[in-house]
Parts: sequence; structure tokens; C-alpha cells
Amino acid sequence: MNPARLNPIVVIPARMASTRLPGKPLADINGRSMILHMLDRGREADIGPVAVACGDPEIAEAVRAAGGRAVLTDPGLPSGSDRVHAALAELDPDRKHDVVVNLQGDFPTLDPEGLRLVITPLHDPNVDIGTLVVPIRDEIEATTVSFVKAACAFAPGQTIAPALYFSRQSIPWGLGPRWHHVGIYAYRRAVLDRYVSLPPSPLELRESLEQLRALENGMRIACVRMEHGPFGVDTAEDLERARALLVRS
Repeated sequence: MNPARLNPIVVIPARMASTRLPGKPLADINGRSMILHMLDRGREADIGPVAVACGDPEIAEAVRAAGGRAVLTDPGLPSGSDRVHAALAELDPDRKHDVVVNLQGDFPTLDPEGLRLVITPLHDPNVDIGTLVVPIRDEIEATTVSFVKAACAFAPGQTIAPALYFSRQSIPWGLGPRWHHVGIYAYRRAVLDRYVSLPPSPLELRESLEQLRALENGMRIACVRMEHGPFGVDTAEDLERARALLVRS
């Protein structure tokens, strides 16, 4: 049987408020703001239209000035997923797109192949949400609470596995590979509708991880493994690292 054909749209949620790096979406990276680098990564993946769900008018102005599609959303929305969902009402009112890729706005070093991979679990009709993981390389990474870990086990030769849990602690216990979660998601459209309608769940609140709301409410998340992933730009040091990696030739 041929896999079901998918029709994705990529939406990048962005807001100026950031505890550690205020104004992050408009931070300059070699003459181009971070949000425009993210637009570039989304377009390079070539899986569907790309737009920015903006929490602030200055982000929308920058995106539109560069020829991108921007939707201004309520700045009080609690999460990127809520911002993406709100923007879809304007971006796709006829619901032509059955898959929504939530691309975080602070991964300027993302390989566009990651966006192509994140939708692949949804070819299985039993999967509700796709996401990405990369191998944990050392104990520092395994024990750093800002790095989210995914409990999943890949069968020999397989690159997709069900997500059983996510934690800020090092999981699972014992010998074997451990996986660092990359917070990019591909939702079925109806699943995103349901997800944002639900209240925060107990484990979500305990771990401060939104994806646990999906698991606690019976949604099935599948992880795609990659060998190398992007890093999120959260600090001034991260920003300098991104500038060095993306320096123009």
C-alpha cells in the first residue's frame, strides 16, 4: 500500500518576550534577523507554504518587509502551539492542509531535511504527532535539565519509534542509547485542534513540557531519529555560536 499523501503547512511561532534573550526573533545573524533565517529554513525544506505566527507587530513588519507571510496573533496566548493554531484560522480557513508543522523560531542552524523527516511518521494513520530526536552524546547533555529527553526505542534498522515519555531528567535507566528531543512537531490538523482545547495536564505542569499533555490524553507521538540536530538559540552565547556557523561565504 502506498503511504497516504500529506499536505503540510509550516508555521513558525515567534514573540519578542524572552527571559534570557529579549527580542530574539529580530536578533541579527550576519545581516539577517533570526526569524528570516527560520523562514529560509522552512522554504528550503519545500514541503508546503511557510508563514510566521507573530506575537508582536514588529515581527510581522520584518517578515512582510522581506516578502514573507505573517499573521499577528494575540500576544497573551500561552504557547507556540496556541499561536500556530490561532494563525491557521487566517492562513487556511478552508482547511486544505491536513498537517501542521510547528517550527520553533530559534533553530537557525536547522538542516531543512529535519522538516522533511518530521512529517514522515504521519504516513502511519495510527500516529497523531511526529517529532525529532538525536542521540545524547555525553553525561553532561544527559543530566542538563534544559535538554529534554525522550524515552523511545528504535527497532534494528528503523528510524521511527513511539514516544513513551519525555522528561528533563535522564531517561530511560540502564545501558543503551538515550535521545535528546528536538522540539519541532508535525500535527494532524484535527489533533492540533483537540490539543489546544485541552487544559494543561498534571505531568505537563510537573515537568514543564507541553508534549506530555498529548501523551496524557492518549495522543500518539512518534519520534524520528537524526544523527545531528540544530541547537536552540536561548542566550547571547548561543547567538554568537549561530553567527559563527552561519557566516556567509
